Amino acid sequence: MYYFKLPKELIAQKPASPRDSARLLVYRLLDGSITDVVFRDLDQYLPSDTTLALNNSKVENCRWLFEGNIEVFVLEKNDPTTIRAMVRPGNKFRKDSKLRINSWLTFETVDIDSEGIRTLCLSVDHDDPRLVEFEHIPLPPYIAQDDSLADEYQTVYARLLGSLAAPTAGLHFTGELLKKIGQKNNIAELTLHVGLGTFAKLTDENIKSGKLHEEYYSIDEPNKSKLKNADHITAVGTTSIRTLESADYNLNLPAGFTDIFIRPGYQFKKVDAVITNFHLPSTSLLMLVTAFLADKLQLDEISAEAELMRIYQHAINNKYHFYSFGDAMMIV
Repeated sequence: MYYFKLPKELIAQKPASPRDSARLLVYRLLDGSITDVVFRDLDQYLPSDTTLALNNSKVENCRWLFEGNIEVFVLEKNDPTTIRAMVRPGNKFRKDSKLRINSWLTFETVDIDSEGIRTLCLSVDHDDPRLVEFEHIPLPPYIAQDDSLADEYQTVYARLLGSLAAPTAGLHFTGELLKKIGQKNNIAELTLHVGLGTFAKLTDENIKSGKLHEEYYSIDEPNKSKLKNADHITAVGTTSIRTLESADYNLNLPAGFTDIFIRPGYQFKKVDAVITNFHLPSTSLLMLVTAFLADKLQLDEISAEAELMRIYQHAINNKYHFYSFGDAMMIV
């Protein structure tokens, strides 16, 4: 389930330039029709009464690269000298071992959890300015590391540092487009710091528990008021959806950690329309979009998945670009 075959050449390696020249597939819930447009024309397809919800989280330079093909991908900073991280190669980071990087930096592996994530003790503070030259933007594994793309891998409205990956549906917006939308629609910001779960394929444990990795979210009071009073909400990206749906019907839970797993059978509380990129197969993100179709169209899981695959096949046939730097779709 949730699998499709994608030609390699449709995996975007660079973003559209300018950002809003990306393509946009518009799917209408009313009749199942599909329209192919350009993202800069988004304002023409947004409902007039909708409030656009944007995730303003900013991506950290959490991918540390050292000589000898040694990589430390920082997931959490526990205290000034201790971090949790994914590492490569694993055999360099055995428990209770020390790895010397240079004259001033060593990593001691103090623990390894069941998923292979290391707890590392550094010989310096993790905010030591000497580390900056090794810190890189964490482009996804299907995109070659290219630091010239660092600014392109942040939304133009990114403000609050804390994500391990970009909320990629927002990468298509420009300041000019947001200004044009703001003349007709309300725009609200929220925050969800994208975590480890965005990299992970679904497991049997996820399916059994109905939970994903925790991610921190928050909505400040001015934006909470905008969203609470909105007649219609268009969520930009799955991260905005997770935030709004975790915050309860009346946004009574405006901050906290969420492990919500949205899959078919879920009834959406706050989100009426969605703007999202095209996702990897066999992921929770694909299940979330299927759940949205199932809820809004009153379909069972099999029928909703079939409808999503019809949309994706249209995108493939029309050579849309997929994944983080790819094109977008709107379900409205």
